[in-house]
Amino acid sequence: MPRVRTIARRSFLIGSAAVLGGFAVGGYHVLKPPQNPLVGRDGRSVLNPYIMIDAQGITVITPRAEMGQGVQTTLAALVAEELNVIWEDIKISHGPPSSAYALNALAELGLPFKEFKPRTGITGVIQNLGERFPQALGLQATAGSYSMRDGFGKMRFAGAAARQMLIAAAAIEWDLRVAEITTQDGMLRSPYGQKATYSEMAEAAASIEPPDDVDLKPRSEWRYLGKSMPRKDVPAKSTGKAVYGIDIRQPEMLFATVRMCPRLGGKLLWFNDSVARSMHGIAKIIDLGTGVAVVASNTWLAFQAADTIDIEWSDAAYPADTEQVFEKIEAAFEDGKDWALRDDGDADEVIDKADPKDVVRAEYSVPYLAHAAMEPLNATARFDGDRMTLWAGNQMPVYTRYFAAKAVGLNSEDVELITPIMGGSFGRRTEVDFTNLAARIAKEMPGITVKTTWSREEDMRHDYYRPGAIARFAGVTTSDGPIAVEGKIAAQPLLRHLVKRYAGVPALVPDRLVVEGAYDQPYAIDNYKIRGHLADLDIPVGICRSVGNSYNSFFHECFLDELASSKGLDPVEMRLSMLSVDKASRKVLEKVSELSNWSGSTSVGIGRGVAFTHSFGTPVAEVVEVRQSPEGIRIMDVYTAVDVGIALDPRNIEAQVMSSIMFGLTSAVMGEITFADSEVEQMNFPDYDGLRMHNAPDVHVAILESGDGIGGIGEPATPPSIPALVNALFDLTGKRARSLPLNQHFEFV
Repeated sequence: MPRVRTIARRSFLIGSAAVLGGFAVGGYHVLKPPQNPLVGRDGRSVLNPYIMIDAQGITVITPRAEMGQGVQTTLAALVAEELNVIWEDIKISHGPPSSAYALNALAELGLPFKEFKPRTGITGVIQNLGERFPQALGLQATAGSYSMRDGFGKMRFAGAAARQMLIAAAAIEWDLRVAEITTQDGMLRSPYGQKATYSEMAEAAASIEPPDDVDLKPRSEWRYLGKSMPRKDVPAKSTGKAVYGIDIRQPEMLFATVRMCPRLGGKLLWFNDSVARSMHGIAKIIDLGTGVAVVASNTWLAFQAADTIDIEWSDAAYPADTEQVFEKIEAAFEDGKDWALRDDGDADEVIDKADPKDVVRAEYSVPYLAHAAMEPLNATARFDGDRMTLWAGNQMPVYTRYFAAKAVGLNSEDVELITPIMGGSFGRRTEVDFTNLAARIAKEMPGITVKTTWSREEDMRHDYYRPGAIARFAGVTTSDGPIAVEGKIAAQPLLRHLVKRYAGVPALVPDRLVVEGAYDQPYAIDNYKIRGHLADLDIPVGICRSVGNSYNSFFHECFLDELASSKGLDPVEMRLSMLSVDKASRKVLEKVSELSNWSGSTSVGIGRGVAFTHSFGTPVAEVVEVRQSPEGIRIMDVYTAVDVGIALDPRNIEAQVMSSIMFGLTSAVMGEITFADSEVEQMNFPDYDGLRMHNAPDVHVAILESGDGIGGIGEPATPPSIPALVNALFDLTGKRARSLPLNQHFEFV
């Protein structure tokens, strides 16, 4: 038999680009593919940045953080599918900080295009180029419901490429043609009786150049994808063996906590720590400039000692109370810092010329919100002079490592960052404030591992909050539906805050996050204008689950219901008449109408509301049903239809939809951060509560598949849950709630 040739390296760039996210046009690099961050040693063979094989089996490197959403299981399934291995034999590890794991799709956050439209022409070129820059910027992130959208191609390619390399190695070893080698369940076989495990062939395979191209399995041959897979993280979590950041333990470690300036952005002016220093077990008290840290023999002692410190704080740079804060937001309507990301037809003219009796106007507002993840902020660090090890649940590994290193005077490569699983985040752990402080505290205790844990009160009162916002809408409708809609939305410019924090430069594009969920919806309205207005405030704001969609869906979908009500139109039928431009969106609304047995009328004591939002690549329609009882209003059922394009793991999708809905309903009913004397008033869950088992609704989920790519799923069900509930309450009571939280307007059970 002729000996097989090794896979030629005609162009290593192409194979690397497919796996690493590199990009080339002709013979020119637009962005050079980054180095593989993994190193083969101790019997471990590295086939590409996502796959390591040793004698114990196969480890899939999943570059996205596990925060309870099941992302690592589905990412591993993408690799396992193409690698042809037994699911139970797969192990999972979070990837190290590396631009090789950049979340390319994250570029969409800064591109002011309509969310639902395919990118063609110049917008397509801009989109494709823009997706390469997260790699150059080191944007390895778990955010924006982009994990599957980003990994669907990359990780399948990685699995298929590794399988081809193993086959090539076996063909060389057995002196056969590549076509004669088959793979199944982690085994290589020939028609002549030779066989080998992947582990046995891994070292030889690692020396073979990656293929330029691979053939991915057709969907008809999928074994794992499209099915509900056993989650890899569940057994350890169910038995208490899972190690979260807060569970990290090292020999002879100390424990710390912080008290930071409650006037956000303010400074520490003076403190008296005499009582704390006299307590047995206190190792050190550190002046952080914006607060103090207490290092002790255990966390509870650190908490107690911190509470004894008498501190004087500087003033904040924002207004003292909630009313004044919202006056500043309202002032943004008049200060000229505005732009229109949607301006179809001439909404101003249609509204101005309409009979005033036919014009519907409404003003809405939403409060600031905290993330309130169950696992409070924490990070563990050990500083050894020229090296540091940092254990921290985080969503931005490259940036977390970079800023922690900078905080203690090291280079990034001198910091080892270990990312454990997290007990929730919702965007809070995209920030680096808590990891920077942990690094600084460790530097004050060289050679000792120090775990820094924030109390719930410090965590709640020093968040990067979901911005408060105000919207003013006006519109005109006929018996056939809306003919003009104009929306003006004022909020802090979230994208600009993020870019300034991370890059230290101003954002140069319109802040689409202020208006997303309103300007980018697939409704066919001839005269359709949405303007954003930037509020000039120094309250720290950040990414929170579903970002601007979380409030703009409330504004937009509640106003559409007000338009429908003004002409006695059925809110489902009116929306269907406007969804001609996107078939998938129309189908989810039709499906939720069928799922909920929508009839357009309800019995006495029952209220129903509908809402639709297209966000993160996924159209979602929801119907909420509420019921009046002697004790108050109960949220009974939520019916949901989602189209994720391709459903990779139906059970996990359903779980994420349920989670998103509970998150949205909680924020709608009781979520609110308020200010007094420039300090956040909410301290803990008793005054920042959530829906509990006894008042959570039943959730019914229908998963649709248009087959058009992969949509996000971690966030898209949150936005429509809020207006669907508000619209249901109007159906029940006849009362329009135009501000949140709803417990200020209604009595809930």
